[in-house]
Amino acid sequence: MGILQGKRILVTGVLTDSSIAFSAAKIAQQEGASVVLTGYGRLSLVERIAKRLPETPPVIELDVQNEEHLGSLAERVGEHVDGLDGIVHSIAFAPQTALGGNFLSTPWEDVATAVHVSTYSFKSLAVACLPLMKEGGAIVGLDFDASKAWPVYDWMGVAKAGLESCARYLARDLGPQGIRVNLVAAGPLRTMAAKSIPGFAEFEDSWPPRAPLGWDLSDTSPAARACVALMSDWFPATTGEIVHVDGGVHAIGS
Repeated sequence: MGILQGKRILVTGVLTDSSIAFSAAKIAQQEGASVVLTGYGRLSLVERIAKRLPETPPVIELDVQNEEHLGSLAERVGEHVDGLDGIVHSIAFAPQTALGGNFLSTPWEDVATAVHVSTYSFKSLAVACLPLMKEGGAIVGLDFDASKAWPVYDWMGVAKAGLESCARYLARDLGPQGIRVNLVAAGPLRTMAAKSIPGFAEFEDSWPPRAPLGWDLSDTSPAARACVALMSDWFPATTGEIVHVDGGVHAIGS
């Protein structure tokens, strides 16, 4: 039996098979879970990628800035599963003006978009799914260490700092309902999201040499395995935590 045997898992943010979300969905299925995916925008692409999983899961449209989508999410997910035991939040976006060294000149409208999609959506998704989590469960978000000011990351770094704080407040408020809330802070990976960051090569060049365990920029499975583990019953008393899956870079001075 797998560590998610019989569990019902919602995975957001699957756009390509190189994403952490795709790897998390794959491993969750291999560990016995029933999986539902959400997609945004190019839904046909998500449906095509979903067919590459061991079992083709249903795909539901979700724009986290659309209140109608959020309001109907529990009902639409409920058409495929009778509840949820775990959620993977893999949603982030910042306009190009908010990245790549434009920190001092980014207009508020673009900062607001980055915070809405990358930070506030963590709370929005959790609240939207609460009707399906009456027996408790686990919510896991994907993070990038926000304790430092990184090159080119700019307002996405600020949004991730907000995500880390949001996770702690959600852990406080959802704990009495038996819901654990944690983050996985992965090292840089060659995902679609990373490719959209101007100057991402700076991370690619510097990260692996600094990692005590080494770091494979193309292997999403370590971060995905952490997500699956946190949704399992093996972490029953862990909430408000940030689990670093970065080869150890966060612990080493520069």
